[in-house]
Amino acid sequence: MSRDGDKLNQATRRTGEETENRWGIVVLLALGLMIAWMDRSSMSAAFADHRFVHEFALTHVERGWLGSAVYWSYGVLQIAMGWLVDRYGVKWPYALCFFIWCLAAAATGMAGTLSALILMRLLIGAAEAVVVPATYRYLANHFDETQKGTALGIYSIGGKMGPALGAPIAAWLIVTYSWKAMFIVTGLLGLLWLLPWLLMLRNDFPTPSELAAAKQRAGTVPLSNLLASPVVWGGLITNFCYSYFAFYCMTWMPAYLVEQRGLSLKQSGLYTFFSFAGIAIVAALAGWAADRLIARGRDAVTVRKSFIVAGFIGGTTVLLGAYTQSPDMALLWNVVSLSLLGLTTANNLALVKLTLIPKQAVGLNTGLQQVATSLAGGVSASLSGWLLHVGGSYTLPMMAIFVFLILGATSTIVLLRREWAPKVNVGGYDEQQIRDLLVGTLPYADPLTSKDRSTHDGGR
Repeated sequence: MSRDGDKLNQATRRTGEETENRWGIVVLLALGLMIAWMDRSSMSAAFADHRFVHEFALTHVERGWLGSAVYWSYGVLQIAMGWLVDRYGVKWPYALCFFIWCLAAAATGMAGTLSALILMRLLIGAAEAVVVPATYRYLANHFDETQKGTALGIYSIGGKMGPALGAPIAAWLIVTYSWKAMFIVTGLLGLLWLLPWLLMLRNDFPTPSELAAAKQRAGTVPLSNLLASPVVWGGLITNFCYSYFAFYCMTWMPAYLVEQRGLSLKQSGLYTFFSFAGIAIVAALAGWAADRLIARGRDAVTVRKSFIVAGFIGGTTVLLGAYTQSPDMALLWNVVSLSLLGLTTANNLALVKLTLIPKQAVGLNTGLQQVATSLAGGVSASLSGWLLHVGGSYTLPMMAIFVFLILGATSTIVLLRREWAPKVNVGGYDEQQIRDLLVGTLPYADPLTSKDRSTHDGGR
């Protein structure tokens, strides 16, 4: 393609960006995430159904492995999906992967062996790996710092409303029809989302010049710089600790409510709804509140860290539910602890994936962070199953949650500092090239000012 052609194409893209409904796309991304989580967490409702458990003769440990399968393939493909989105844009990779995981979710209802169930779960996880890299690429390109918390708060609602709505819907379908019908119906209905996605989102296939520029920008923050940054490692720890609790609830909460607190399957779905609706509401409000404080001049890092730590500490109240003898108090702490974790949700996403990360490294860093997130899902599901087997109750699994939440709060305080953000290499470029590469892409001031030059010295 000629240089003039590239310029014309880029001008057309800018016009499209100006007319595209950014907030409408954020809502659509939230709905996509909601459907992903409904398909991912539907297995937890099946775990609470004695007919499903007996049909496959599942032990606690086997339930843990089956629950964790989706997260292993999800984590393995995170970086590859980040590359796919960078190379082919957001629209079409997301659409193709969405189609695949919905079909795999529906096919789960036709599985007749444990190995077939695991295979379908692995396929769902592999296809859903596109969701977060695609979303963060879109948000990084379309929202500034004073809008990120709100955008992420709206987006994160999908991750919480997925299991919130999915649990009672799945429970109703299982009780009314069967676990097989539940998987088939929830899987196929999700395909309706594709129509507005294909109509609303502009084509964003990168031009050759855009690919070359992206490659040049990516070279300024190589993987070695990310791995040398305490901020990145702090993000890996906080994401793991946050996700450990969230994934425990998505995998084991219905079974806990049925097996230890004596609720029916329908009642467990209702209380699961309240828990995840609570975290969704708190996450959205906390992201909005942090944005307002930042817009009024408060330091973005300090504000978001405060919310993150408060959420981790609030989540530790889950242990009160484990030790109380009152079923009503146990249910109350079940809802309260997960809801308070919502203070962490959007602010953690913004801080460790956007605010403290140079824009040209957002894709690669997000891939790394999602590996930690998916690892937490796998470890949480399988370790909780083993602890349940060893302890004979859900007390040990909840004690593990308490430990990880304290670790997450500590990591936030100690490691997430602006001065420890990944370094940007600018050696070998002249002043204008540096400005072209960096200005407007970093959460700092002009990269050539003396105040911030140390951040961009390439580690020299």
